[in-house]
Amino acid sequence: MTDKKHKIGVDVGGTFTDFSCQLFDGRRLGFKIPSTPNDPSKAVISGVEELIENYNLDPSDITLFAHGTTVATNAVLERKGAIVGLITTVGFRDVLEIGRQMRQQMYSVRLEAETPVFLAPGRRRFGVIERIGPGGEVITPLDEASVLEAIKALQSQGVSSIAVVLLFSFMNPMHEKRIRELIYENFPDMLVSLSSDVDPVFREYERTVATAFDAYIKPTVDAYLSNLSQALRRKNVGASLQIMQSRGGLAGAETARIRPVRLFLSGPAGGVMGALSEGKANNYNDLITVDIGGTSCDIALVNGAKPLIRQEGFIDKYMVRVPMVDVSAIGSGGGSIAWLDKAGGLKVGPHSAGSEPGPACYDRGGTEPTVTDASLVLGLIDPDFFAGGRFKLNIDKAYNAISENIAKPLSLTVEESALGIHKVLNAQMAEGIRFVSIKQGFDPRDFVLMGLGGGGPLHACELANELSIRKVLVPIQPGVLSASGLLSAPIEHEVSSSFGKVLKQVSISDVKKGLNELSSEAGKLMAREGIGLQDVEIFFSMDICYVGQGYHLEIPVDLNSKTPLEKVYEAFLILHDRVYGHSVEGQVRIVNLRAIHRTVVDKLDGTAQMSRGKPIKKTRKILSNTATGFLETKVFDRAKLTIGQTFIGPAVVDQIDTTTWVPCGWSASVLEGSMLVLNRLDRI
Repeated sequence: MTDKKHKIGVDVGGTFTDFSCQLFDGRRLGFKIPSTPNDPSKAVISGVEELIENYNLDPSDITLFAHGTTVATNAVLERKGAIVGLITTVGFRDVLEIGRQMRQQMYSVRLEAETPVFLAPGRRRFGVIERIGPGGEVITPLDEASVLEAIKALQSQGVSSIAVVLLFSFMNPMHEKRIRELIYENFPDMLVSLSSDVDPVFREYERTVATAFDAYIKPTVDAYLSNLSQALRRKNVGASLQIMQSRGGLAGAETARIRPVRLFLSGPAGGVMGALSEGKANNYNDLITVDIGGTSCDIALVNGAKPLIRQEGFIDKYMVRVPMVDVSAIGSGGGSIAWLDKAGGLKVGPHSAGSEPGPACYDRGGTEPTVTDASLVLGLIDPDFFAGGRFKLNIDKAYNAISENIAKPLSLTVEESALGIHKVLNAQMAEGIRFVSIKQGFDPRDFVLMGLGGGGPLHACELANELSIRKVLVPIQPGVLSASGLLSAPIEHEVSSSFGKVLKQVSISDVKKGLNELSSEAGKLMAREGIGLQDVEIFFSMDICYVGQGYHLEIPVDLNSKTPLEKVYEAFLILHDRVYGHSVEGQVRIVNLRAIHRTVVDKLDGTAQMSRGKPIKKTRKILSNTATGFLETKVFDRAKLTIGQTFIGPAVVDQIDTTTWVPCGWSASVLEGSMLVLNRLDRI
């Protein structure tokens, strides 16, 4: 091992796999290669090989290998998870199917199951004789004979993963742990998920869903991370594999395999952490991030240099109680397919052409028009410089796809149709931004918009116009920021437990005791990563609600304050007013306690650059509206922009991983660190 240290971040998307590399000499590299959906690890290893070969890296000098993956999410979306069995307390086997009796589609004439019954259908759900009381006391001892009967019946049905969810196991997990022992004694190859490990807090249905999802994706995630770790070792990569969790912190692959349900938002979380790092470096702490990839658009809000964290979110159409960065994903991206509904209305997405076959302009057999095809027709992207020249786009294919599927049926020109595709896409994304901002009590006009992904900088100014936002930021590597964000993310572990006491009736000593116990558990997880207490920051929080209220809010706890519980109450009233529009003096209840251990991450230094590409033209004909037609537009090479340089739109900035569109009424300036800031002029 030499003193050379390299850091690599890899984010796998539906269309491209993004790489970001911090070399020992300060260079920061970024590039994209096509994803390999059938086996995402192939693209990861291919990119590693390219880095090693092109930059003569010794793989043993790689000290950090961080990975954001969509494997967990895709296993659900594609219904390719395990055959799962569910073991519950007798009498509660149908909790997964009954749910909360709340319907998302109140007036739909088609009634569909709104609980994830597919995870464990009735024939694979068994109740066992036992009962733990609400205080953790044993009311009925575990009947091991009923357990053996259940697991043998599940094994005969081809079950490969079992979720164990017993009543009040979050207060006393002894019965769940014994069931796991019995499973391993009889079927050692069976994978097991315990609710007391996955989600040890109250609410039976939510706990069952989280544990069942964990069991469903565990074999897929386990196999993927195991195979990727082995492949990296064969390449002599010195670092152990680190995986981005949904909360925005990294965890070792071995730890991630234990609780794979924490990986549902692994990829989007990397983009948010990258935006947070870039924003803080340039003194922008209030951001709305728009990460537009090939398949989807991920929207998030950063307030006060902190990403919003929620304790539950939607996977597919199902609510899952998993802590995650508050990211709203919509099916709008560069690969989103434009189509006409039965009434002749123009729609974009949610279906995507992906990378195989991809948009029509990829010339890989795709025939349906996409957003990328529209961008090419409008002149916004250079067909010879897409992904740094890795692809030569076929504009004739794009033109024909839009003509046959959109323009002719609507009696429009191809150019008018392409503009229409962009307008529909922008309207969808603007509505997504309103959802994550206004719905939570934030005015988007108070924030700066940051365009990320391959398509974010291309659409950012138009989105800002829709929302009356006056400033847009474009990082030096926006197209691979989800990958570079992995390099600036901390290693983090969060542990929570139910508490269930009225705030004014509890002593601070009881609260401290509960938080310290959780902190000890988080410390053990950190120790498994080889990290001691001296290297971590410790944070505490509570979930608080009014007595009788069904939903809670997370409130930070400062145990060093002279009156920590009073401060918690005050913070709850302020947050409740912001989120729900009102708050009143009244009794509140502590629902859950939470401890978070997080490493301190050094700021990424050095000069960011993109890997070598082809020369860029000085001008390009671009169509932004039909009234003016195609205009000869200035084209700047991002790599050649200098600090302090300013120019006024219309203009295009080309770089290997994205294109930035600066329309009329906007100016662009280059900040220290090469951040590109776009300002809306007073008159548009």
